[in-house]
Amino acid sequence: MQIVTALEELREVRLRLPGLVGFVPTMGYLHAGHMSLVKQAKVESASVVASIFVNPSQFGPQEDFAAYPRDLERDLNLLEAAGCDLVWTPTPEIMYPSGHQTWITVEEITKPLEGAMRPGHFRGVATVVAMLFNAVQPQRAYFGQKDAQQLAVIRRMTRDLNFSIKIIGCPTMRESDGLAMSSRNTYLNPAERQAANVLYLALSIAKVAFENGQREAEKLHQTMSEVLVKEPLARVQYISCADPDSLQELHGRVERALLSMAVYIGKTRLIDNIILFQEGNYASHD
Repeated sequence: MQIVTALEELREVRLRLPGLVGFVPTMGYLHAGHMSLVKQAKVESASVVASIFVNPSQFGPQEDFAAYPRDLERDLNLLEAAGCDLVWTPTPEIMYPSGHQTWITVEEITKPLEGAMRPGHFRGVATVVAMLFNAVQPQRAYFGQKDAQQLAVIRRMTRDLNFSIKIIGCPTMRESDGLAMSSRNTYLNPAERQAANVLYLALSIAKVAFENGQREAEKLHQTMSEVLVKEPLARVQYISCADPDSLQELHGRVERALLSMAVYIGKTRLIDNIILFQEGNYASHD
């Protein structure tokens, strides 16, 4: 496995990689969710490139950029063990050199959900992903379903800007009790870690209700809310039952829906989601 930092060196090494290139962009502090993306890329690609970059432009002024967990040596060991061929570890100065003033804004799809709670977040995400795509020049890129809106935004940007890259969404990886894997889970103390299970519990109960014939968006929303309110350590920021493509809130009867939520457990903000669909009415983007 080769490790490069300079953009010029990345481009030189990238030209020597054989065959179709699969790309896994990360912010580091890797867990089994990230590694599942690398493993899928390894199956589907001749060469696999990963990047490790904690992107400052997607963090708001009150968010945890400085405290975001980092362990580069551990990350590199995990990527090498998974068979990654090349890792790019750019610095903020490489990604945002002095005088940088070009930004990408994806319009409507960034306005609800995470976009409403974190102004400017998706401008930072779209811009850095476009720069990573331009630098790495992959044919495929792999993202987790846990960040459902991010996945939707990147798909929209890729289509709108004519990137010749196939965006692959991969299933959310979960702990044995259902908690979605996230680097931010390390912030939770033992009591909070137990309380965090309530996110997946709320989604799962709503999913069972849907499968048992409850198709009203408002009822599904209410079901999730009733579960979350019973957990004293949980503070709900939003609950959503939205169209999986447009991310607009749904009303009345639904056949497909993205159920998602952002919940503070103590001081830690967690997100999770699942997609519901009636058999015969689901078409994958992948």
